[in-house]
Amino acid sequence: MSDAGEYRIERDTLGEMQVPANAYYAAQTARAILNFPISGLRFQRPFIRALGLIKHAAAKANKELGLLDPNKASAIEKAALEVAEGKLDDQFVVDVFQTGSGTSTNMNANEVIANRAIEILGGKRGDKSLIHPNDHVNMGQSTNDVFPTAINVSAAELVVKKLIPSLELLEKRLDEKAREFADIVKSGRTHFQDAVPVTLGQEFSGYAEMIRKGRRRVLNALDSLLELPIGGTAVGTGLNAHPRFAELVVNQLREQTGIDFRIAANRFEAMGARDCCLEMSAALRSVAVSILKIANDLRILSSGPNTGLAEIELPAVQPGSSIMPGKVNPVIPESALMAAAQVIGNDEAISVACRLGELELNMGMPLIAYDLLQSIEILANTAKNLAENCIAGIRANPERCRRYGESSPALVTVVAPIIGYDKAARVAKKMLETGKTIREVLLEEGVIDQKTIDEVLDLKKMTRGGILAK
Repeated sequence: MSDAGEYRIERDTLGEMQVPANAYYAAQTARAILNFPISGLRFQRPFIRALGLIKHAAAKANKELGLLDPNKASAIEKAALEVAEGKLDDQFVVDVFQTGSGTSTNMNANEVIANRAIEILGGKRGDKSLIHPNDHVNMGQSTNDVFPTAINVSAAELVVKKLIPSLELLEKRLDEKAREFADIVKSGRTHFQDAVPVTLGQEFSGYAEMIRKGRRRVLNALDSLLELPIGGTAVGTGLNAHPRFAELVVNQLREQTGIDFRIAANRFEAMGARDCCLEMSAALRSVAVSILKIANDLRILSSGPNTGLAEIELPAVQPGSSIMPGKVNPVIPESALMAAAQVIGNDEAISVACRLGELELNMGMPLIAYDLLQSIEILANTAKNLAENCIAGIRANPERCRRYGESSPALVTVVAPIIGYDKAARVAKKMLETGKTIREVLLEEGVIDQKTIDEVLDLKKMTRGGILAK
């Protein structure tokens, strides 16, 4: 940040602090750097963007309400937009694991915006007589309503603009494969054992429906995130905020994001608890579990190429082994499995953090913010990657599917209504013992005639639930 010895002195209520001369942050941020040398993790770009948008909206609101000098307000607005646009990201230096309310990060934003606004007005960084981080940038606000508002705004933007389009793409690619593989009959499998026939297309239609329903769950959870607690200030009562402040801020956030945010129906709930984040995390977990199942199935169906199922072939995107030449692994599904595991783990962490809400404030907000945004981000990237670099290029092996479909002992299920369960079980056992087909065994046993065998052993009809029971 600065060469050795290049510092300026900044002051807060606890006294003086050395701050790098070219830093926009000030004393409280410098203290937080020393106080929280925990993880090296920093808040993601969407969260910093949300903070910038909130501070920009607050300055505009206070200017419109006649509470903030227009020149000061305009400078704050400009500086806050620079934060929102990512121009000052290197100034957000506080660790995620910090004060539970997020005060250090809120003050990091206030100090950066204040010093940048001072510069815009022609002053020198640190001159609080021009712009004060608390009196001006934080006017009408508290960390306690700003931070949860920033969580909701950043998470909602990421869901709307990145996650939902990625899930729609994955759903579309799976639907395309469901149609492409509609006529490829294969053996179904339950308990990892042969079962009655199913089409490869039916399997993929199930995957598409899982993602479709997961997307709907995410959209349902999104509604709770649209309630913003801004205007509640310290404990939800709105002390030191103008009665119209929240309305003006929320209107501005709507305009800036294109998302239909609204004032929280009950700020005490929105600040004391973070159930909206827990609800969204649960929806993300459900999508992650679906992706985990789909990715695992793809690995199983493509196993081989000679000693596994090999009913489908995944795109070869990289060599699979440093020692076995020619080996190709299902690396895209494997990355999806790990991403899903991370989202499931994040959900547990968010659940624990949401329990840290005591009385009027939740003390786990920084962790909730980081993990929720990470889950949304990696799910969006995973869904898109799985769709484009794996699903889109899957090819079926129809001959392998047909061979497995015709050799399954479970085919006796279709003749059980005709010859009875016990005789059907004996036929299945004989198939396994002799390696003969169901047609051969049925004829040897003399339990059914050739014409009926031809009628009932229509594999495609079986996939539609048709049974010629008599």
